[in-house]
Amino acid sequence: MSIQIFGTKKCFDTKKAERFFKERGVKFQFIDMKEKGMSRGEFTSVMQAVGGIDAMINDKAKDKETLVLMKYLTDSDKEEKLFENQQLIKTPVVRCGKKAVIGFFPDKLEKFE
Repeated sequence: MSIQIFGTKKCFDTKKAERFFKERGVKFQFIDMKEKGMSRGEFTSVMQAVGGIDAMINDKAKDKETLVLMKYLTDSDKEEKLFENQQLIKTPVVRCGKKAVIGFFPDKLEKFE
């Protein structure tokens, strides 16, 4: 299985995750979420691995209007809105098969080596 890192080129935590794997000689694929987001299957897999939709939402995202709206939506509507607006997802998202981690947590990333 190959490791995927979803993030943006300007995200410091994404850069840390890339460096973490490079230093250990672990191959990974970087997916820039500004150019190409997650597929529906990848999105669903990550959501299940991290414990639900709320764990994926970045409370510090720039789109404050959508963040406020998300608080009042049902989980299924939140899921649809987040899939449409993937810039609201916390980064990096490190994924390998059914396992996924959101954010830079070296102790959790060691599971992917």
